[in-house]
Amino acid sequence: MTSGEDEDQGARALVREIEGHLLLAAAREEGRTAAARVAARLHWLTDTQREELERQLEVEYLALARTSWRRTAERAAELRQTYEVRYRALRQRLVAWSVLGCALLAATGLLVLAAA
Repeated sequence: MTSGEDEDQGARALVREIEGHLLLAAAREEGRTAAARVAARLHWLTDTQREELERQLEVEYLALARTSWRRTAERAAELRQTYEVRYRALRQRLVAWSVLGCALLAATGLLVLAAA
């Protein structure tokens, strides 16, 4: 690889890492917001109980988000593999038909030249 390609891959990795941090921060904030909404409806809780409930709900929310992200990534990998196999097969068929077409065209040309 050239240094330009290395730099490009490094930049992409950095962008992915930043996106991951932003995604995690957004999920944490969503978890906190959802936990606060649930806890606000439970008026009988003490402040300590409410804080503990909010903390536990936030942790659960993040765990569910991670599980969802993992499943999404696994499914994306499965789809990528499936479509790469299909693409390769399609490309092979296209090349085969192109070669056949060129062979037929050449044979027709030779027949025309032989007849003339």
